[in-house]
Amino acid sequence: MACDPATLIHPTAVIDPDARLGTGVQVGAYAVIGAEVEIGDGTRIGPHCLIEGPTRIGRDNVIHGHAAIGGAPQDKKYRGERVALEIGDGNVIREFVTINRGTGDGGGITRVGSRNWILAYCHIAHDCSVGDDCVFSNNATLAGHVAVGNHVILSGFAGVHQFCRIGDHAFIGMGAFVNGDVPPYLMVAQEKYARPRGINAEGLKRRGFDAARIAAIRRAYRALYMGEAKLDEAKAEIAEIAASSDDVRAFLEFIDAGERPLLR
Repeated sequence: MACDPATLIHPTAVIDPDARLGTGVQVGAYAVIGAEVEIGDGTRIGPHCLIEGPTRIGRDNVIHGHAAIGGAPQDKKYRGERVALEIGDGNVIREFVTINRGTGDGGGITRVGSRNWILAYCHIAHDCSVGDDCVFSNNATLAGHVAVGNHVILSGFAGVHQFCRIGDHAFIGMGAFVNGDVPPYLMVAQEKYARPRGINAEGLKRRGFDAARIAAIRRAYRALYMGEAKLDEAKAEIAEIAASSDDVRAFLEFIDAGERPLLR
């Protein structure tokens, strides 16, 4: 095992000789760290955690007790091929969180960005991509191949269907089951399957969006969700708004890039 002398490892922890631990890493009691695991400087691993590789974890993360990180994908098509997990910097990963590696058919890698709060019992499945500064409340679950943008909030018990995308600054309400793409800025609430319920205006204000930016986003939302226009007609109206709004342009680009039905 390669590690810095400043690393603090509890004597009951089990660490594979092939693991690499950076400066100031702490590993709690009865934690197990497998082969091909790389942990960056200052990261803290709580008691009874299991980290399997190939997995690379950045610096200054805090992983609480009983988390299971880097396990094999829960996919019957997986046949033991070499697949990986990458986690960025400054994340908080709470108790009993599970994050799986990718699959050979799905790109081979699961990615989690930086400064995310992933609370107890959350699950991030194989081949998912999670951006930065997200909050996943307790028991939020991503199925395989889900792409989550930046500054996204998933409330407790929210679930996202495989291959769906959630755009930047979206807010998914408690218990909502998402089975379609959620464009940026939207706020989604439970009604059997999740349905749009306006834009996430309060969250946008907190992140420095001024009134003019929010007004443009709201106009785009109304064009898409509050009229009788067909999708192509709504997109044409949104394109006019996008001519003077980078935020709305991102909204429209997200819609155009979709492979699953739009949540509408």
